[in-house]
Amino acid sequence: MSSPFLLRHGAFLRFWLGQTASSLAYQMLVVGIGWQMYDLTDSALSLGLIGLAQFVPQLLLTLVAGHVADQYNRRVIVIVCRLVLAGTMGGLVYANLSGQLSPAIIYVCGALMGATRAFESPATQALLPNLITPDQFPRALALTSGTREATVIAGPALGGLVYLIGASWLYGASVVFFLVSALVLLSLQYEYQAPRKEPASLKSLFSGIHFIRDNPVVLGAISLDLFSVLLGGATALLPIVARDILHTGSWGLGLLRSAPALGALLMSIWLARFPLEKRVGKTMFYAVALFGLATIVFGLSQNLWLSMGALLVLGASDMVSVIIRSTLIQLETPDAMRGRVSAVNYIFIGTSNQLGEFESGITAAWFGVVPAIIIGGIGTLAVVALWMKVFPALTHRDKLSS
Repeated sequence: MSSPFLLRHGAFLRFWLGQTASSLAYQMLVVGIGWQMYDLTDSALSLGLIGLAQFVPQLLLTLVAGHVADQYNRRVIVIVCRLVLAGTMGGLVYANLSGQLSPAIIYVCGALMGATRAFESPATQALLPNLITPDQFPRALALTSGTREATVIAGPALGGLVYLIGASWLYGASVVFFLVSALVLLSLQYEYQAPRKEPASLKSLFSGIHFIRDNPVVLGAISLDLFSVLLGGATALLPIVARDILHTGSWGLGLLRSAPALGALLMSIWLARFPLEKRVGKTMFYAVALFGLATIVFGLSQNLWLSMGALLVLGASDMVSVIIRSTLIQLETPDAMRGRVSAVNYIFIGTSNQLGEFESGITAAWFGVVPAIIIGGIGTLAVVALWMKVFPALTHRDKLSS
């Protein structure tokens, strides 16, 4: 079971607790900042600009952040990032209490969050393999991924409840969670070897891209995720599906939104108990194919419970792909390169999610909602078939660790 695994690995336990506290804080903030911005502006555009304010610095700084993660102590980087996030939320608390809060302040805080997370994400991803052995990595990744999905479900609900007391209380709670996550990591001990310092240069910044290009297993795994998410981003159309096709209200939309996260959570629990050991390459392709089939079923469904079931399967199959892809990327990459490779992977994940939502919106406008979802599912199946031929090293990969 997962709890004995946590107890046997003290360093990983502290890492996991820190991740849980930080993820919960962020998921609460998503609700609070969006709700307060809409209260201030009554504008849907302003909500989109919050996302843009976070995404732009993430995109611009990620390659630099990957270089930093490979040059300095990753634990220290994560601690500093979480302290900066706590300070940023403290600024929102002060602005609320003093009556000075404005949309501009929220945008600035959003940009600071995006910049900070650009440095935090590659450092966090590259730190985990330093805490455990390669054979323990899939189980540890399943636990952290499952916890993240749990916070995706619980965080917004908790944030909404706390926001009823007041926005300052929500931001204050986030400050506490970020501080807890930083303090937990202060006591994290592991064998740290200072890396050989390498001056920043274009060659160094782009070395992560070059490494991925020259490694067919890593390139195949990352690009498969990019195109499958790009084509299969049906969840962006959930509000339209809920109202116009399933004829349900906000409660039904809430159930639909939580279904993929619930499926991913249940699958992560299973994988933590029964880690993948053989035929991982084909398993990854089968999982992405199941993702595409579940997308097609969701597009064809006119029943709320069938749609929820399809989304549950979609989330579970995506979790299998995420665990295999993330494990292969981390274990195939030398430790000295993990920060930069994780940074490139972070760019691909963020880009695929953003562009996937855009693609779904465009195809829905052109062809209609149902055809757009079905086309996306079929496209995902086509990508799987093509990638199995183009990346035979990934297709025939047997074990996660080489």
